[in-house]
Amino acid sequence: MGWFRFRGCDRTEQKIKQDKTGTIGHNIRKIRKSRGIGQVELVRMMNLQGIPITRECLVKIERGIQHIQLQQLRAIRDVLETTYEKLLD
Repeated sequence: MGWFRFRGCDRTEQKIKQDKTGTIGHNIRKIRKSRGIGQVELVRMMNLQGIPITRECLVKIERGIQHIQLQQLRAIRDVLETTYEKLLD
């Protein structure tokens, strides 16, 4: 894991790199849809938790073209009421 500057956020945060197949993003999308939660709703719920993220960032994460911040992954886990194992596997 490394450090990076996340576009749209004013701080540096630890990131989790996705593999070339975008497994984390695919799992987030699959779980989100199974819970009946739209992208806008997930972003809104994360913002209410104090996690700065835009819908555009979520789209890139779900497509596997943007790495995810640890705080974002934690918030997604909480909002979707799932586990790290299901998100990362």
